[in-house]
Amino acid sequence: MKIIALHSNEKQLIKKSIKGDQQAQRLLYNKFSPKMLGVCRQYIKDLHFAEDVMINGFVKVFNHLSSYQYKGSFEGWVRTIMVRESISYLRKRQFVVYDDDAVEVNGEVSTSNDGLLDVEYVQHLIDELPEGYKAVFLLYAIEGYGHKEIAELLEISEGTSKSQLFKARKMLQENLSLKGMSPKPQSANKK
Repeated sequence: MKIIALHSNEKQLIKKSIKGDQQAQRLLYNKFSPKMLGVCRQYIKDLHFAEDVMINGFVKVFNHLSSYQYKGSFEGWVRTIMVRESISYLRKRQFVVYDDDAVEVNGEVSTSNDGLLDVEYVQHLIDELPEGYKAVFLLYAIEGYGHKEIAELLEISEGTSKSQLFKARKMLQENLSLKGMSPKPQSANKK
């Protein structure tokens, strides 16, 4: 019963926010801003810039709140806006540079590891990736977009998206190997 109450409470907050209720808007912001800052931070290394992007994202959320159709999770809808806002920020700042060198993708490189990796350490490894690699990696591995969608979002070819993902995974694997955490190839069977 509590789950239903929380869901209807969120729905009521959304409806009040659409009508301009500042308290409802503040409650929605307070509820989702920590997670959304985390989303923006994945794409943008500098915390201050990530906060700016998140705030701009919330401005868009509240300006377009009436277009939310209560299909799927509201958090997912907000997350999509934050991801797009982060990509837009990177594109405007021209931080994203794509390497169009052709790379033959014969196999995937896995970054899985049987041991648990510290979240901050993994974020640090992802931050070390060139921005183009990082954006494609996050969109594919974290957000679940396909190469066609990534290509449209980033205004690149599908081949470039695949190449960037391959190079990002390879670089992450190399960095993990250097740190003594050797990832296993995907083809290895676990028993």
